[in-house]
Amino acid sequence: MSVRITALVSLLLTAACSEQTGPLTAGSTLDQILGRNSAEQIVRNFDPEQMARGQALFRKNCAVCHGRNAEGTPDWRKPLENGRYPPPPLNGTAHAWHHSTEELKNFILNGGPPGEGRMPGWAGILKDQEIDDILVWIKSLWPDEVYQGWYTRIENRPK
Repeated sequence: MSVRITALVSLLLTAACSEQTGPLTAGSTLDQILGRNSAEQIVRNFDPEQMARGQALFRKNCAVCHGRNAEGTPDWRKPLENGRYPPPPLNGTAHAWHHSTEELKNFILNGGPPGEGRMPGWAGILKDQEIDDILVWIKSLWPDEVYQGWYTRIENRPK
């Protein structure tokens, strides 16, 4: 195991020191993989009060399925007997960051994604501002690399 970790660290250090441009290869840097220019680091300026509200709302309404700290259900990648998937992590370790804020808000309002899980719709239960607060708290949990990749490739993409 330590040999693998050492090899991975060496690969990442080598890639980080290269000035490669063009298509992605085994030597691509993390910036290239995530489609970002390291000179344009995205800064998260989340309102601490909004994050606190979002955390409280999440724990009150969402934690029963997604875990107190958005860690998800164990074996969330394995379908249940009914063929649907259990609640995934929302902390940046699963696929929530593959969706724009608009898409995430739609999932919360209307449930879904259809046929894949059992996410109930929260329209009429949570107000728009409450959903926005929850989403800010969830995004605050994402590692910097995940947030950077999400922002540059998903959230800020041309529509």
